[in-house]
Amino acid sequence: MNKTSKIYIAGHNGMVGSAIARVLNASGYNNIIGKSSKELDLKNQIAVFNYFQIEKPDIIIDAAAKVGGILANNNYPYQFLMDNMLIQNNLISASHELNCKKFIFLGSSCIYPKLAPQPLQEDCLLTSSLESTNEWYAIAKISGVKLCEAIRKQFNKDFVSLMPTNLYGPFDNFDLETSHVLPAMIRKFHDAKLNNNSDVTLWGSGTPMREFLHVNDMAKAVLFALENKLPDNLYNVGTGIDLTIKELAEIIQKAVGHKGKIIWDSSKPDGTPRKLMDITKMHKLGWKHQINLKEGIEQTYQWFLENVNNVKEVKM
Repeated sequence: MNKTSKIYIAGHNGMVGSAIARVLNASGYNNIIGKSSKELDLKNQIAVFNYFQIEKPDIIIDAAAKVGGILANNNYPYQFLMDNMLIQNNLISASHELNCKKFIFLGSSCIYPKLAPQPLQEDCLLTSSLESTNEWYAIAKISGVKLCEAIRKQFNKDFVSLMPTNLYGPFDNFDLETSHVLPAMIRKFHDAKLNNNSDVTLWGSGTPMREFLHVNDMAKAVLFALENKLPDNLYNVGTGIDLTIKELAEIIQKAVGHKGKIIWDSSKPDGTPRKLMDITKMHKLGWKHQINLKEGIEQTYQWFLENVNNVKEVKM
């Protein structure tokens, strides 16, 4: 790709989109465009098409989505299914109809079946049932993957899907009702530390295993996909390393400096027992993560401290 190619990042103000913009800028790409949700409603098909028709982007990176943890997915199933389908369908359709050169679709590891063999390989998609606590979001993302695959198959266009594991980092959502597990823990331990190191209650048993990838590493995977024509339509992006939620809590507790107790509320759902990505395909092509989890959490907490009065909180 030419460094002057016009690149549109959907969701450029979010954690993932802003990280992609920073990495692309640092790599010399200087023609990056984006619109806030107030300026361009991605759920409006006509508005998206008209914007693309005027701007004529060469490359579209879809980092826009309605996201959240177990609680948010459970409480707002309609929004998680409908809003995400509208956003991605409008972006994919306009990109195809206006013959954009490349489309990079970002999904999530939750597209894979709940009890699929570990580590999760790309070809286990649609082989059995999803995890019920996030199936609404997962179904939307699966439809996006399949749309990109259909365009690639039928029209031979460079549409590719990257499925990241759990992401974290600067500009994450730290709202306790709508955030994912890692930023929610940072917020809980931080608040408890300020409250005389009061006890922290966490959901579930602490036994499920999860994998976490720093958002800057994800952004570099997008850069890799941008600069290379990947031979397949679907790729996992992760570290290939997981740990229990209990181990994660202990790392975050130490990074925050909280001295109180951790209480596990086993009446709350655990979600999928294990969710580790098989990242063999990306490794063979030459991409690999660089930031280890302990270092990444420490960096994220430092960012949180520096921005605690302005951290993102997403309300439904």
